[in-house]
Amino acid sequence: MARCYSVPVKNRQPSLPLLWLVSDVRNDAVLETVLARLPRGSGLVFRHYHLPPAERRARLARLLRIARRRGHVVAVSGDMALARRLGADGAYGPAGVLAKGMAGVRLATAHDLRELAAGARARADAVLLSPVFPTASHPGGKAIGPLRWRLIAARSPVPVIALGGVTARRARSYRLARWAAIDGLSAPLGSSGMRR
Repeated sequence: MARCYSVPVKNRQPSLPLLWLVSDVRNDAVLETVLARLPRGSGLVFRHYHLPPAERRARLARLLRIARRRGHVVAVSGDMALARRLGADGAYGPAGVLAKGMAGVRLATAHDLRELAAGARARADAVLLSPVFPTASHPGGKAIGPLRWRLIAARSPVPVIALGGVTARRARSYRLARWAAIDGLSAPLGSSGMRR
């Protein structure tokens, strides 16, 4: 069961979920099903870089309806102005892209301690630090590893979410309380080890 924790931030309503589904061309066909089975109050990071703008907006609108029914928080890849226009709860991206001063959940991306610090300076509500494990998104890429990930995360003044090759089984084994996944929550459907 996903748990939420409150982040004391000005003018922002949603609690920040511990479990995040990240959208991608690889899991596009099963997103509705996965969103519907995620524990209430989970999160969706909507990327969908593979779609042209009009199709991307239409796809997000369909997913937002499901997310709202399930009490999920939705962050869109891009800045806060785009997130507002699309009706999302917040934005996801590199620290330099996240606009300060606008209400909404800010999720910064990071791959090392320097980028994590930039996310904190940008007043992100959380930082997605990746890749923890080898991942299909970056075949052959170097993973941080769970021990080094934990050492980096421990230095963060903001919550850190594990991303990259994380599954429910790995999250439990390595005690990763906050995690996000593409394949780890959706491919193949039903084999992620997530409790229903």
